[in-house]
Amino acid sequence: MSLIELASCIFSAILGLMSFLTVEHISKKHGGDFLLNDISFVVDEGKRLAIAGETGSGKTTLMQIVGGLEQADSGKVFFEGKRVWGLFEKMMPGHKNIAYLSQHYELPKKYRVSELLAYANNLTDEASAELYNVCRITHLTGRWSHTLSGGEKQRVALAKLLTETPKLLLLDEPYSNLDLIHKLQLKDVIWDVGERLGVTCMLISHDTDDMLPWANEIMVLKEGSIVQTGAPHQIYKQPRNDYVAGLFGKYNVVSPKLAASLSVPEDRTLYTRPEDFIISTELTNGVSALVTRVLYMGSHLQVDVVVQGETVTVNTTDKAIAKGMEVYLGTLLL
Repeated sequence: MSLIELASCIFSAILGLMSFLTVEHISKKHGGDFLLNDISFVVDEGKRLAIAGETGSGKTTLMQIVGGLEQADSGKVFFEGKRVWGLFEKMMPGHKNIAYLSQHYELPKKYRVSELLAYANNLTDEASAELYNVCRITHLTGRWSHTLSGGEKQRVALAKLLTETPKLLLLDEPYSNLDLIHKLQLKDVIWDVGERLGVTCMLISHDTDDMLPWANEIMVLKEGSIVQTGAPHQIYKQPRNDYVAGLFGKYNVVSPKLAASLSVPEDRTLYTRPEDFIISTELTNGVSALVTRVLYMGSHLQVDVVVQGETVTVNTTDKAIAKGMEVYLGTLLL
């Protein structure tokens, strides 16, 4: 081993001891293709990390490796300075201080909720009561597990994991298959788990609204590799490419020529959001555009305009805007 390689190993070991969670050079293949390719990142205690990416990008595999529920081909995971062993490296998979809530959770049938929650509960009665309140399940403790709705089962399953007092909670698509009412309830619960109970969380989701308001940091995966990592506003407003931009909602691709016409001093293609523009019939210092489509979105209209041969989508609250109108396009990017 060279001196440079030795120094790198020593630095990695020190970083693993200092950090709450350290993931080092994790790779995993299926056949000849990478599921994960040299993934490294650090999560500090108390933080909320969201992992985004298209289906098949490696999100679930990565999270299972972090929790000791899957085996990496190479690389290491350290939790509180100690190695997290993979699926094939220990008798019982998993880690006692890391809880994993899968989108495919199951509750044993024909048990009282109180019975399910009592098993392996490390909490005092007072702490248990607070947890049940945080998870919005106090009123469910006398119910039979098989009579619960999907959203109620998900909250009970989460509470069950938290009775074992984990320090890191891994949430793999927790809102899948929930109706809007139960999804909003669970989102409040997961927020309170971090804020009131102090549990560090990692979340996988396909929904922008699940990640942007919740996360301290977002990591974007594509084909097993990290494409971009940053704060939510950076990922949303400064996406590295069209893949990242598309994961987080409607976006526009603005050419340098159009940017110059809008007085935006950029010599590169811009990825922008509909709220970055304004349209008006009176904005005479803007660029002339033609309205080609108007969609009602509830709180606003989503309007497509053609300007200099390019289509730009704009959000507006001006209900007078209609298809076929000539308007002026301005920007808030200045």
